[in-house]
Amino acid sequence: MPAAGNWRPSCNPWLIAVAVMLATFMEVMDTSISSVAVPYIAGSLSSTNDEATWVLTTYLVANAIFLPSSAWFSEKFGRKRYLIASVIVFTIASFGCGIAGSMGFILLARAIQGAGGGALQPLSQAILMESFPPEKQGQALGMFAMGVVVAPIVGPTFGGWLTDHFSWRWAYYINIPIGIIAVLMQSRFLEDPPYLKNAKPGRLDSIGLGLLAIWTACLQFICDKGQEDDWFGSMYIRVAFVFFTLALIAFIMREMLHKKPLVNLRLLGDRNFLFGCVLIFIFGVGVYSLTTILPLFYQTLMGYDATTAGLAVSPRGIGAVAGALVVGRIVSKMDPRKIIASGFLVFGIMSLWTSGLNLQISPWSLFWPITIAGVALPAVFIPLSGAAIGTLGQEKINAASGLFNFLRNIGGSVGIAAANTIVMRHQQVHRDEMSHSLSGSSVALQNALHRLTTLMRMHAGPRLAMRRAFALINHTLDSQAQLWSYVDDFRYLGLVCVACVPLAFMLKKTKHKQAAG
Repeated sequence: MPAAGNWRPSCNPWLIAVAVMLATFMEVMDTSISSVAVPYIAGSLSSTNDEATWVLTTYLVANAIFLPSSAWFSEKFGRKRYLIASVIVFTIASFGCGIAGSMGFILLARAIQGAGGGALQPLSQAILMESFPPEKQGQALGMFAMGVVVAPIVGPTFGGWLTDHFSWRWAYYINIPIGIIAVLMQSRFLEDPPYLKNAKPGRLDSIGLGLLAIWTACLQFICDKGQEDDWFGSMYIRVAFVFFTLALIAFIMREMLHKKPLVNLRLLGDRNFLFGCVLIFIFGVGVYSLTTILPLFYQTLMGYDATTAGLAVSPRGIGAVAGALVVGRIVSKMDPRKIIASGFLVFGIMSLWTSGLNLQISPWSLFWPITIAGVALPAVFIPLSGAAIGTLGQEKINAASGLFNFLRNIGGSVGIAAANTIVMRHQQVHRDEMSHSLSGSSVALQNALHRLTTLMRMHAGPRLAMRRAFALINHTLDSQAQLWSYVDDFRYLGLVCVACVPLAFMLKKTKHKQAAG
């Protein structure tokens, strides 16, 4: 029997890559494809927008719980069998979401869908790492990056188009043919490595799984409802924070002391994996917050519909595909730390460039900063995945990949919450600051009021004309304040990314060894 480090599957690794990435792309895209359909889901199922956002939250919580626990299930039931079962569950649950006639039914279906999709990312990454020889693992990670990085970018665009032209239900029905093809290809091409066939996972750490579910759900609740309920001004947020803190501490203690933990936190003792997890968390903050707030800017301030807003940010997907193809080829020939640092630096500079937006931009005014930022994403993700996991033994890749992708998703939740909070809070601050310069003695205000009143008197009497003029000035004040809050978001994100540049050099320099045999 070949050693674990020398084992390679008998099938062509590119066929394996297509088989696993079909399902992964589908699952990652589903985390964002529903975001543009929330108002339509609310209207169709007779609920409010706030209630409909639980469609997103329920999925993320269930997905996050099964991400780090995928290693135990793959050892218990076999990786191939567990992956195929997960795709089947995800596909059936997608059909359930599409036919849902009530909010309760779609929430149940989304929870099952999230549980089925939780294993797809870490298992796909582990399979790709093992299927390719070391000198081609950069290309494998490039394909994985195209699924993980491009899918959340394509999701809002594709979901908006389906929703506008067909129905929000097709955002879920589209998963069915993809899932069937993925199951057929995985059944034909995948095989378990020898070390997994002899694995002894032991009993399921049910206490660890329960604690993981509690603190993840509380964190997601805090992130989703914090801004809406004034954060710690709300009793519900304070109670959720207490449960989150206690459950997280208990979870860490449990996993560190347990002989067969659900999530192997001891892997964080590896320097590369530790700093890799820190950087992937920040990467998740950047990717998901930018993917969320830029379409929101186009829809709320520019008046774009879902499809147009998605098309305006679509150049990032083009840049990400191009970047993944290039970085996948050069990552084994260069110091990965330099590529990671360059990716964070470019992404930060592009965020600062984007902060120069105004209310007179066209859909393509930000084409270059959006596209170049897309190129920078795989420049971070591909070498970071290799540097973080590449120093671990092959038998640890499953567990490490689950924890690695879990922290990226958690970073996304935190990033979205932080971005939305900055937009809402800073809008009030900027409005207050600008209103000080618009006192009754302001010459600029008097001139603007006189000019607008004169224009309005062409269609109304003196009093109504003056009221309309005041309303226009107030609307302009609100729009400018909201614009500056988005500017703050992009600036903060740019500074955080630039601050990650020195962190990249905390990783040990890794060397890509030639394949044995």
